This record gives sequence, C-alpha cells and structure tokens, in this order.
Amino acid sequence: MVNSFKALGATFKDTPLLVREKLALDESLAKRLLVFIKDFTQATDVLVLSTCNRTEIYYNHQDDLSDDLLKGLCLIRGVEYQEVVNYFRSYTDASEAVERLFDVSLGLESQVVGDLQIINQVKNAYQWSADEDMAGPFLHRLMHTIFFSNKRVVQETPFRDGAASVSYATKELVEEIMADIANPKILILGLGEIGYDVCKNLMDSPFDVMVANRTRSKAEAVASECGFKVIPFESALEYLDKVNVVISSIATETPFITKDIVTGLDMHSYKFFIDLAVPRSIDLQVEEVHGALVYNIDNIQNKASEALDRRIASIPQVKTIIAEAMVDFEDWSKEMIVSPTIKKLKNALEEIRKEELARYLKDATNEEAKIAEKVTKSMMQKVMKLPVLQLKAACKRGEAETLIDVLSDLFDLEKQSTYVKK
Repeated sequence: MVNSFKALGATFKDTPLLVREKLALDESLAKRLLVFIKDFTQATDVLVLSTCNRTEIYYNHQDDLSDDLLKGLCLIRGVEYQEVVNYFRSYTDASEAVERLFDVSLGLESQVVGDLQIINQVKNAYQWSADEDMAGPFLHRLMHTIFFSNKRVVQETPFRDGAASVSYATKELVEEIMADIANPKILILGLGEIGYDVCKNLMDSPFDVMVANRTRSKAEAVASECGFKVIPFESALEYLDKVNVVISSIATETPFITKDIVTGLDMHSYKFFIDLAVPRSIDLQVEEVHGALVYNIDNIQNKASEALDRRIASIPQVKTIIAEAMVDFEDWSKEMIVSPTIKKLKNALEEIRKEELARYLKDATNEEAKIAEKVTKSMMQKVMKLPVLQLKAACKRGEAETLIDVLSDLFDLEKQSTYVKK
C-alpha cells in the first residue's frame, strides 16, 4: 500500500447535527476546498466527501496535513477552527485510510447501515475531484476498485436489500401501493427531520408531491430543493380530496386528521394515510371509513427493522469482499513503486535496440528493416519479461527496493533517466 494516503473527518457518531451543518459542503464549496488544497498544499489524490452525516477529506501526502486542511475547510465555511477541531479524527495509516473509504462508500459507516445513497454521493465527490484535476492514478484505481466491490456487494449479499430507515421504508411503501395508479398525487404534512427525510427519498420519484408545514419558509425551502409544490398549511385539509396518499409527521397532541374529516371526502378510489408521528396525527378510526387505509409508524418500522436485521447479518460477507479487494489493491499499489524502474529499463533497452538497428541496417531494404524491427522488438519483450515478473514478485515480498537498486546499477538507469529528460 502506498504509505502516504491519509484521511480526516467528522461524522454523526460524535459530531452533533448543529456542527455538521456548519461543515457541510455542496458541489461549489467542495470544489473551492479542492482548489484551496491544490493551491496551498502539495497533496494529491484528494477526495472531499460531504453528506448530512459526515464531512471527510482523503488525500495523498508524506506528511499529516490534517491541520492545514481543516483550516482551509473552516475558512471556506466561515467556521471558527477551535469550534470544530475536536470533532475531527485523522487516519494517518494508509491501510486504515483506504479501509475507511471502503467502509464509508459501501455503507458500513452510515447512520442507516447499508445506506443506498452513499455510493452515489461518493461517485459525485470523485467526479468533483476529477473536475479539479485532483484525482491521480492512485485515487482513480482506488475508486474503481471500490465501485467494483459495491457491485459485488449488491449482487452477492442482501446488504442493500429492502428499506432500512423509516423514511426509505415509507418511500418503498408508497411505490408499492401506487404501482397501478396513473399520475399519483402525494401530500406530505410536516417537515421536521422525518418529514424532510421522506421528501429527500421521494425527490426522484415520478409522483406529483405537495408539501405543507406550519412554518411556510421551511416548506418553500424544502419544495425548492426537491422540486415539489407548496400548499398553505392552514388550508391543507382542503387538499385531501385531491391526493391519493397523505404522509403526516405533524407534532400534535390530538389527531390532525380525524374520522369526521375523512368521512366527508370524495372516496371514489382508495386513499392511503401514512402516519409517521408520535403521538399519532391521524386518528386510527379513519380506517373505519370505506376506502381509507391507514399505516402507522409501527407498520413502517417493522418493515425497516426486518431489512436492517438482514443487512446487519450480511456485514461479514461485505467485510470479506472488502478484504479481498484491499489485497488486490495493495498488490497494485506496491507495483506502482516499481513502475518507474520498469519504464526506465524499457527505455534503456529500446535505446540500445534503436542504436544497433541504425548501425546494422544502413543498407537494408525496407523489407529487411521491417523484419529486423519485428524480431528485435520481440526479443526485447522477452528480455523484459523476467525482470518485470521478478520486480512484481519482489513487491509482494517487500524486497522491491533491493532489486530496483540492482537493475539501476546493471543498466545505469539513473543516467538513462537523465538522458531521456533532456
């Protein structure tokens, strides 16, 4: 493993939401941080990952740059360094940092184990790094190894199966009950934490979604973010006739939607009420009205808990996939050490080949020159084969440096390298 890969980050595990909000980076801010790192440090292979649960920076450098990178983050977000420094953890061991990125990307470190969104968030972060020319060969190889591992996890394990959060379980339930309905309409009442999460999960759905919240400005902000419509909270009950599904997470001591209200609705088709509030915001007696079906928080949590149990049980399988991928990646990263020597050796032999051809083919015909070119290239490839294999084998044994020195002396590769640069 290239021993200069490192990471630092703050996550939901020990960083309160109020602090995570101050550290959050959208695409524009993440790219500003990447530019800052490019301009003010020598770090390479930089990945800036920011979600609602974490802000983390991965990078390649011999030195621990945690302090510099965190100061850059604070500068861009307008946050006091002392206010956040104690929430950040550094990973200065390369293997630990690589494994950390695997675990985060595949959902092992998510608030909801096996989170379906994290891999796409990682892909976005990788794209931003590439956009700013901060993704080098090491990061390119690492990310594609992670993406391949993610495919294995999806195909070989139940780790990503089912809904493992209340909000995602709600989304799946809506998709199930609306499968045969053309252009279904959804009304979301209440935009606290769970209501907002439901909105986020329904962002890319084909449904016509309306939102209502006691605080109008919050409803407008969420609607703008998710592409939904806003309706006035005070007249929300008037819209019950117009929708197929009502999702409520309103904080209230008495039901907001009662049996009497639903009895007065036009019930030509089934209407579904999903109550995510505790205490309940939809009267259980609503289900006594013909055509009305009510799902409560326990129904949704049971659906989520079953999926979560399956995911947790499959963690050892995911860990095995990560371990196998890390072995392959470590072999590749070790070979990176010998790549310059292989290139120098190839250049040295190629120089000799060209010099000898030039000396002996002065009077050769075109046909003779072609034959000589083909034969000498084939010979060079065969001569190269054994040193390359020996170098790669030496990498795995941790003896590459000794063999590099031997080859450099035998073929005077340092002189050859200087000649090529000229």
